[in-house]
Amino acid sequence: MNAFLGQLGQKLAERWLTLLVLPGALYLVAAACARALGQHHLAAPGRISAQITGWSKSSSVTTTAGQVVLLASLLAAAAAAGLAAQALGAAVERAALAADWHSWPSPAHWLADKRARVRRDRWDAAHAEYSRLYRAAAPDAGSVSGEDLDRRTRARSERTRVALERPERPTWSGDRINAAAVRVRRDLQLELGVAWPFLWLSMSDTIRNQISEARQSLARATVLGGWAMLYAALAWWWWPALPLSAALGVVSRHRIRDAADAYATLLEAAARLHVDGLARSLGIPDGADRPVGPELMSRLRSLPPLAKDAEAPTPGA
Repeated sequence: MNAFLGQLGQKLAERWLTLLVLPGALYLVAAACARALGQHHLAAPGRISAQITGWSKSSSVTTTAGQVVLLASLLAAAAAAGLAAQALGAAVERAALAADWHSWPSPAHWLADKRARVRRDRWDAAHAEYSRLYRAAAPDAGSVSGEDLDRRTRARSERTRVALERPERPTWSGDRINAAAVRVRRDLQLELGVAWPFLWLSMSDTIRNQISEARQSLARATVLGGWAMLYAALAWWWWPALPLSAALGVVSRHRIRDAADAYATLLEAAARLHVDGLARSLGIPDGADRPVGPELMSRLRSLPPLAKDAEAPTPGA
């Protein structure tokens, strides 16, 4: 038991050091450079060394107790910067996935709605072009020329570039994760949000670990966006922090898209692979000629009973 607790404490310390302290310490170094250089100096090692020398001669850091306090303060400040980046990363994740954008306050709701409409119009145009090319070749698919295939491939790529399914959210990453639920609902007649906890319990540890790692990769990508916001704040004192923030923002955006794609792919794959096993565990026979989704959903949903004085529903209601 002691060995287990020791190993657990070591892992927590490593994660604390990797996720909070080291990135936070780098941010503190950047903040110190911004404070020493100001807006009129891009890079002046002499000013930085002079500032460090002045700090080192302070009476508060020449004693052992002062050095201990200074080290503890720096660790606490680095950890605080890491926690701030994670908090901002949560906001970045909410904006990037936009799952609840309908409840956003104005003007964020108005901007998100406008963006969603633009993306939907682009997807509809690309889908109409792809459908036209597909139908034109349907009567005689054997005589389709290579040029026609290239045009159809480009139309499909243009549609996929906007979204895998018809957009419902203002962001690509949000629509990519939502597409997993849309495809499972359409193909399996299964509500992924309702069935997912039951599917999760029926999976092996290996599959759960892969999905968890993909989700953590998405969280780390959004935290990088949080660091970009923190570095942007340093531009008030030192303008070179702004291009650094922009570079971090671009990297964060690409990582969020890649992580969202991987996470959504695993969600859909896990649902397709485990839905029959979940149905069997609930006593639902295999549906060779019919999807098991509707009966599975009727088993998994829990609805409150009707009030005693409620009227009986009409047929078909």
